[in-house]
Amino acid sequence: LTYPQYLVMLCLWKEAPQSISALGAKLHLDSGTLTPLVKRLSTAGFVTRRRDPEDERRVLVAPTEKGQSLRASAESIPQTLMGDLNVTQAEMEHLRETVQQLVSTLAASLGRRDRCEDALPD
Repeated sequence: LTYPQYLVMLCLWKEAPQSISALGAKLHLDSGTLTPLVKRLSTAGFVTRRRDPEDERRVLVAPTEKGQSLRASAESIPQTLMGDLNVTQAEMEHLRETVQQLVSTLAASLGRRDRCEDALPD
């Protein structure tokens, strides 16, 4: 998985199915960026895409069994990242909080209320 694909999967592991627009709001990605990313995940067999039966304009995305099986191996990513960056758990949490505050500030300055802290790895 690429890092953007990993973030999409994190969102889907927390809640599925989700619409492309809901994923885009959480990740601060427009549909022009997110749609090809989700298509690649679908082609690889990690997610399914289907039209919402209640609103045909919406595409719902959910992890497949293959996509769910990635979750176990992905759980080591934050620890690996901390090791590669040579930072402690407390430093990583502080960095995450700082990034979340920055994203919130930027979103507020753009008149947006959605936040992507749930999409950032712990």
